[in-house]
Amino acid sequence: MSATAGPTEGQRTLASRLGMQPGQVVQELGYDDDCDAELRASIEEVTGNALVGEDPDDVVDVVVMWWREDDGDLVDALVDALTDLADGGVVWLLSPKTGRSGHVEPSDIGDAAPTAGLSATSSISASREWQGTRLVAPKASRK
Repeated sequence: MSATAGPTEGQRTLASRLGMQPGQVVQELGYDDDCDAELRASIEEVTGNALVGEDPDDVVDVVVMWWREDDGDLVDALVDALTDLADGGVVWLLSPKTGRSGHVEPSDIGDAAPTAGLSATSSISASREWQGTRLVAPKASRK
């Protein structure tokens, strides 16, 4: 016998890679047909909330931003991603893995993040086709 209530093991694993928690509000930017449906479903299952789009009703805890090489100016997109993000929130920049169409060089992310006021804290394999870079606003310096 197995209980089927709650997320499946695979869904918990995918969402846990991104540190998703029940009750979090997650904004999704850059959605297109190539986005990982299983990862999206995992986030919704674990948080208990539907992903919100570009105009959320309130601040969000996490921004999941799907980004491809030809999507435009990464610095501008990262600055825009901060618009609805709560203090202490996280931006997960998801980009196609090496060798996949739309791959973004890690050095491009490393250059864009500080210009947008963010620091890269870790990189993970988010799914079969997508890698994730966790970005946060640096803590204010104490005087």
